[in-house]
Amino acid sequence: MPAVSLEQLTAWRDELVELRASGIRTVTHQNGSALTYKSDNEMAAAIAALDSQIAAATQARAGRFTFQTSKGI
Repeated sequence: MPAVSLEQLTAWRDELVELRASGIRTVTHQNGSALTYKSDNEMAAAIAALDSQIAAATQARAGRFTFQTSKGI
């Protein structure tokens, strides 16, 4: 599966949140495929999974620090 961009993940999440708020449980994609969520809990789990992927994609990577010390001599 090709990597998904942060913008696409955010767009999917925003769409799901909007649909969930309006009570719609079926998502139709641009290619014509449709996905129906069985319950609000299932939609909430999908949103949480997207939140997790977005957080992982935006998490700052730890830098490398090098310390140099001297005795001042």
